[in-house]
Amino acid sequence: MQTNENKQKILNALANVTKQLRGEKSQFLLSGENDISVSILSTIERGMKDPQLTTVFKLAEALDMKPHEFIKLIEDSLPNDFSLIDK
Repeated sequence: MQTNENKQKILNALANVTKQLRGEKSQFLLSGENDISVSILSTIERGMKDPQLTTVFKLAEALDMKPHEFIKLIEDSLPNDFSLIDK
């Protein structure tokens, strides 16, 4: 069960980073300008959606950054000893 908890930590980090970077721009505006469904963006920001890789790329571009920069921000908000694999 630890894997599900760790997956949720990633989803929560993704949600927080996305909301923070979106700032004052509405979900509707961000999604409409960048070919991302409002419902998908909403579920991502609530930590309920594990997006496809293509969606992560779109989201990074929508937030004016490279995908690796976006992923790095998510990674940096996780605990230092974080791992999805039980060792």
